[in-house]
Amino acid sequence: MPEHRFGPTRLERAAALSTPGHDLYLKLECELPTGSFKVRGAVHSLSVNIANRPLRTVVAASTGNHGAAVAYAGHLLGVPATIFLPSNPNPVKAARIRDLGATLVETGSDLTAAIDAARAFATAGSDTFFLHDAEDGEIPAGTAQIGREIVEQLPSTDAIYVPMGDTALIRGVAAAAKALQPSIRIIGVAAGNAPAYYLSWKEGTTIETESANTIADGLAVRRPLRQNVADIRRLVDEVVLVSEQEMLEAIARLHFEEHLTAEPAGAAATAAWLRSGDAPRTSVALVTGGNIAPDVMDAITSERMR
Repeated sequence: MPEHRFGPTRLERAAALSTPGHDLYLKLECELPTGSFKVRGAVHSLSVNIANRPLRTVVAASTGNHGAAVAYAGHLLGVPATIFLPSNPNPVKAARIRDLGATLVETGSDLTAAIDAARAFATAGSDTFFLHDAEDGEIPAGTAQIGREIVEQLPSTDAIYVPMGDTALIRGVAAAAKALQPSIRIIGVAAGNAPAYYLSWKEGTTIETESANTIADGLAVRRPLRQNVADIRRLVDEVVLVSEQEMLEAIARLHFEEHLTAEPAGAAATAAWLRSGDAPRTSVALVTGGNIAPDVMDAITSERMR
């Protein structure tokens, strides 16, 4: 299977964060190429699509990590990539995309605008594949490997905390983990400032928000897709919101106590576990990305040094 290009990522007990009777393990997806879990789905999907038809180019819209993953997949598989990002993106993520040889286009104020621009660009070209991670049916097949790895690495897992942006990650992880161990609880984590999928999961219908103004750009979704809402309603046991401050605190604790670098979306699952008063006995939190913007890291370091 294409997703097996990547070996299992580490699953480590967070000794400094665990408490008596409540063990937290961290699934270090931030150690994959491009510093994010996103390469799993991008490489799998592009591999499948190349096998099915000739492709001249691949196009994606992203706040950064998916774009870098598609650029990586394109570089790996020999397909030129064009990546649309909202204006003024995370400079670390934008640099990764450029370093991988992709064409980068900054447009619009948020991810929704970038998606619309990318779709229009892709539609105008022949043999062009728009790899939209929220819609693509192959992306969850790539992210499913994470769920399988967790169950194999730690069979005693009671719950998996998963950051929830466009939901491709949580849909893949949940389907695979529950297929192997139906009793596992899947807890989705959304940003309080970008609650579209949380509201949609809660109400059972698609709810779009006017904004998604969060430091966690990987969670900054305001336009959910109907089928994705139906899937998470079926697969996800609970969805919680975390605040901007809770994510910053989680980044700090991961950095200073566990010696890990996590971006805000990458620390969201840990933030949810830290504030939970009734965490299961054995929990896994996905650390999904480590591409933190320099100004965010500087602010956290300065705060801790006071």
